[in-house]
Amino acid sequence: MSGFVHVTSLRAGFAALALVISPAAVRAANYEFLAAPEVDLNRVYRLDRATGEVGACQYGLKEGTIGVTLCYPPAEGATAQTPSEFSLVSSRHEREAGVFRVDLRTGLMSICYVLNETVVCTPGGK
Repeated sequence: MSGFVHVTSLRAGFAALALVISPAAVRAANYEFLAAPEVDLNRVYRLDRATGEVGACQYGLKEGTIGVTLCYPPAEGATAQTPSEFSLVSSRHEREAGVFRVDLRTGLMSICYVLNETVVCTPGGK
């Protein structure tokens, strides 16, 4: 019977594991990532699901190094919005560098893209 685990110790183990990972799991679930649909662009957008803030990063070449991560901070329209439940949606257009930010509660949609070293989003529309 050495191959069997007592049910009580299993429950205690799961309870302890839940206490350890719950706060981190909640924080980790706050972000969503989506690659731009443009086929020759290595850009990935980051969304804070609760605030709607959008940023983006991509790989860049830098002489004498293995490269750099170029990140574009949120600017006009891409900064934190009224708290809600946001998601990112990609179009199927292979030459589109932007993504849609959607508010799942209100149905509002914005187009977000990189402009002048920052991420901007259009005003929301339905």
